[in-house]
Amino acid sequence: MRLLPATDENIKTAAALLAAGGLVAFPTETVYGLGGAAFNPAALVKIFAAKNRPRFDPLIIHIAAPETLDEVGDLSLLSPAAREMARLLTRRFWPGPLTLILPKRRELPDLATSGLPTVAVRFPDHPAAQKLIRLSGTAVAAPSANPFGYLSPTRAGHVREQLGERVDIILDGGPARVGLESTVLDLSGGPPRILRPGGLPKEEIEALIGPVAPGPASAGSAPEPPNPRSPGQLDSHYAPRTGLRLCPPEELAALPYDPAGAYLFFGAASRDRWLAGPGRSAVPPEAGPGSGAEAGEKRPAPVRTLSETGDLTEAAANLFGLLHELDALGCARIYAEQVRGEGLGSAINDRLFRAAAKRTP
Repeated sequence: MRLLPATDENIKTAAALLAAGGLVAFPTETVYGLGGAAFNPAALVKIFAAKNRPRFDPLIIHIAAPETLDEVGDLSLLSPAAREMARLLTRRFWPGPLTLILPKRRELPDLATSGLPTVAVRFPDHPAAQKLIRLSGTAVAAPSANPFGYLSPTRAGHVREQLGERVDIILDGGPARVGLESTVLDLSGGPPRILRPGGLPKEEIEALIGPVAPGPASAGSAPEPPNPRSPGQLDSHYAPRTGLRLCPPEELAALPYDPAGAYLFFGAASRDRWLAGPGRSAVPPEAGPGSGAEAGEKRPAPVRTLSETGDLTEAAANLFGLLHELDALGCARIYAEQVRGEGLGSAINDRLFRAAAKRTP
């Protein structure tokens, strides 16, 4: 495994490795992806093996430009209304955190789509990702670069820690700007439907194409699909190894202080209300290992805040990074605050619901 800065020369090296069937972890605006050549079945097998990903969970195919969409998707199979929606959406939101579910080209290996007649495809908004895909000469299948079911990586270091030698090259392009996976919108039949909320809010999509049907509101709200049409539809997903409990603000404020736990708040207002409660006067506002404790004393429970001002964009960008940080502290459990549900809040809550659904021993 080589961890390399995303310079032009290193991207060229990584692109040649991709074309030869290797695996490259690379930055996008959402999270880091684990890329392999989309039309190379051997490379696709490597992706599933590196992530320990079940074969029934389809991959997202990344393209280098909207003009190459028809290399993986067959828009002629869409209804005229759906084709017009696809045209509007790609013109407005690509490059960006929007994945479209479309009828697939027969040439695309079934392994990339888990045997489905549809393909999940997007055009990422990151110069290193675009250059890598373009220089590789092929579309790139790229799920998040982490073990299946665990926290998504928003930094190159997260990939190194979680996948290590299972990746040939990790390109370091700095922290992901959006910090949440893409929104997945199904246009393949029937009314448009969001299968996974993500970095593009539903409200912005609806402002362009009209009403969009939501997917399951949260983990456990509907049976897991036996063959999901999109990544991120399984009940338990995006989970730290530490057990996580998701709490509405009023429930979290009423919980007794747990010195063995860690706390993740949406904003400073809810954090400060909690800190004013009984037994918490000794806990610093952003307590970490050893903070507020003398040598040999038991440390207070770690406290982190997604956004001091309660800004949903900032909270989304910080979510996975802070969960990685808290997961590494060895606490017994993480208490996370549910955020307000509009805009990116629905995607943040979706990730926290699915993390909380993880079955712990």
